[in-house]
Amino acid sequence: MPMLADPSIKYKPYTPLDLKDRQWPSKVNRKPPIWLSTDLRDGNQSLANPMTVAQKHIFFDTLLKCGFKEIEVAYPAASETDFNFVRGLIEQGKIPDDVWIQMLSWMLMEHCSQVLTPAREDLIKRTVEAVAGAKKAIIHMYNATCHTFREVVFHNSKEDTVKLAVKHTEIIRKLTEECTAKYGTQFRYEYSPETFSQTEPEFALEVCEAVKKAWGKAGLGDERIIFNLPATVEIGPPNHYADLVEHFCRNISEREKIIISLHPHNDRGTSIAAAELAILAGADRVEGCLFGNGERTGNVDLVNLALNLYTQGVYPGVDFSDIQAVIDVVTACNDLPVHPRHPYAGELVFTAFSGSHQDAIKKGFEAQRIRHQQDEREGRNKYWDIPYLPIDPADLGCNYEAVIRVNAQSGKSGIAYLVQQHLGLDLPRKMQISFYQVVQDIADREAREMTVEDITNAFRKTYHFGGSAYEGRLVLKSYRISSEPSPGGLADEAVDERRQFDGTISVDGVLRVIRGDGNGPLSALLDALRTHLDINLSVREYSEHTIGTDQNAKAASYVELVPQGADVKDTRRSAESWWGVGVDSDIAESGLRAVLSAVNSAIGDRKLPELKLSVGFNATTGQADVATAILNSLQLELPRRLQASFFEVVQRVARDQGGEISYDDLVGLFRETYGYYEEEGRFAVKSFKLEHLPDSGRSKLSGSFIINGKPVALEGEGSGPLSAAVEAVNRGLDGKVSIREYAEHSIGEGSDVKAASYVEIAYEGPGGSRKWSGWGVAIDQDITASGLKAVLAATRAVENSEKVATAIANGHH
Repeated sequence: MPMLADPSIKYKPYTPLDLKDRQWPSKVNRKPPIWLSTDLRDGNQSLANPMTVAQKHIFFDTLLKCGFKEIEVAYPAASETDFNFVRGLIEQGKIPDDVWIQMLSWMLMEHCSQVLTPAREDLIKRTVEAVAGAKKAIIHMYNATCHTFREVVFHNSKEDTVKLAVKHTEIIRKLTEECTAKYGTQFRYEYSPETFSQTEPEFALEVCEAVKKAWGKAGLGDERIIFNLPATVEIGPPNHYADLVEHFCRNISEREKIIISLHPHNDRGTSIAAAELAILAGADRVEGCLFGNGERTGNVDLVNLALNLYTQGVYPGVDFSDIQAVIDVVTACNDLPVHPRHPYAGELVFTAFSGSHQDAIKKGFEAQRIRHQQDEREGRNKYWDIPYLPIDPADLGCNYEAVIRVNAQSGKSGIAYLVQQHLGLDLPRKMQISFYQVVQDIADREAREMTVEDITNAFRKTYHFGGSAYEGRLVLKSYRISSEPSPGGLADEAVDERRQFDGTISVDGVLRVIRGDGNGPLSALLDALRTHLDINLSVREYSEHTIGTDQNAKAASYVELVPQGADVKDTRRSAESWWGVGVDSDIAESGLRAVLSAVNSAIGDRKLPELKLSVGFNATTGQADVATAILNSLQLELPRRLQASFFEVVQRVARDQGGEISYDDLVGLFRETYGYYEEEGRFAVKSFKLEHLPDSGRSKLSGSFIINGKPVALEGEGSGPLSAAVEAVNRGLDGKVSIREYAEHSIGEGSDVKAASYVEIAYEGPGGSRKWSGWGVAIDQDITASGLKAVLAATRAVENSEKVATAIANGHH
């Protein structure tokens, strides 16, 4: 059956109340109402699978933790399960019985257990028996009062309806007074003219006046009677409900002796608005469920109402600081999900996918950070004001992880925000645009939401950022920046200085020594890449910022490179560019790393020029060839890391000799570099003694040694002879040396066999300054002596900490 073209022939509109001079529209609410959770009764009865007793206990405990002071716990006359649950709460002491006394703290304020009863005398008696012995209890009695229920369901007149309400009020009064006399339970009475919003306003007043008179005990404070005014079915807009409530508040007698309570349902989807307007109209109390559970479309959502107040600067008297924990309990007990778009609680409510929204949020956080810093300096409140976020997710125990999420509709600002939050990088605007395209291509290709991990991984791979796992083809290993005056300056003018880059980079896994000149470190590196690797690029844009503070601060540098054009204008208007990023505690090194980051993107997989190096008879050589030459000449099988280190040294020397070096010079260079001499020379062991210390299980080394040709007495302890030697050396240093790598093998056969030892020493300067490392090589007939000599050779450059610290400060990385 289709929808009617003229629904007025089937549905009657609500009848507006002619309320003269209504006051609620001009009022502002600045205090919370009394909250009553009816999850365990009204909410529970609406579930396909009602809660077990164990689940009810968990839910009850959660409500107490949230700070609810009135909880409708059950319908004890309806089932033995509900009755036993109420008795269990009382007998196990789970209902706080002292909070009525301790009013000064919100945690110690009143908690009332409330039970609902239909109007039959035997059931009323059962209800009162259920709460006997509780510190305090509310007995809630209701009967339907609207025309449809009176005439169609119950076949009662108005008079009959009033008589029924009065009769059972008198029964409740009698039974509760008896219970109070016997058990000391303090009772309050609540009456609901059910279907209030569909009841004639004057009749609703009439029945409530009669009930109040029958109760006969309405007083002030805790003795007030509760009149609960349900929108059992929401039949009109929220302003109509507010009019009905204001009319009732104006015309009920002895208003000061009455708590006006609301019980809105959500049939029209406006229960929140109806409750808020009805509070302006004079209501004192609201009944509802967490996240809006309840019959049909549900009861009013108490979480939503409370947090609406909170965002207006009003503490609601209930606490949702860990809203996810509350969600977990409610969803588990109700076996119903919280909708992803549910206000304050849904998993997507703090999330922006739209690019324009993300941009506004990012800018809002940036502006608020600056504003809050100024507010703190000037002693002002730090007000929350972020576009699209009416509440700070942190106030609800949520983080900002999901504030911005990325799909094909997202913009560059949202992506840049996630990079900033998770990598600490504040990308320049043009780099944001560049990386945005990378993410969009992935999102379009895979047709799904991009997670934070997806985005940060894409960033690391694109810009070769974040450790060895993301390194590109070119990797900075070591460098030195030096300066010299620029040629051609006039005598009376300040002389500009040019910078020289002299460093080692790994090119496709092979160490290459390169050198270049420029007016700064970055242009000097680019000149070196142009000279040695035929990579011809220029810097078009550079920016930097600091990450962190104090001694942990690092510099983040961003570089845009473009192909070198015919002139400056041609270079700067290039349509092709590559971005790079680098981070380091040294600002110069962060810039160099940013250049290589961009260069790696620019070169892609193109073939780079091979290293041209000749040894001896004009043979083109690589790292393995140099290692073979040392093996053939000195019978030394160099560890792979030592091969790479020496190959770097060879390149530096050969570079100054036209790219060639003789075999003899190669061997001499090795001996000089690593202090290696077969006979007694600069490093020797004259005598030593190694003792085992039984108490500690360690070894004690003492002896006479030759270091750089000078006799030295050393003593130290360690787990073995080498660590003891290192400890002995450390006693005379402000910094610290440690063994990074050790290897050994034998040379010769029979009685002529000797041990060859290789030691790499790492030195860390005072205060944890940058580490420096060096190798030592030695042979001896005694394998222990061989290792000791290698340790001493490796420490030749750290004879005293002052020299090492000076070398580090002068830029030797």
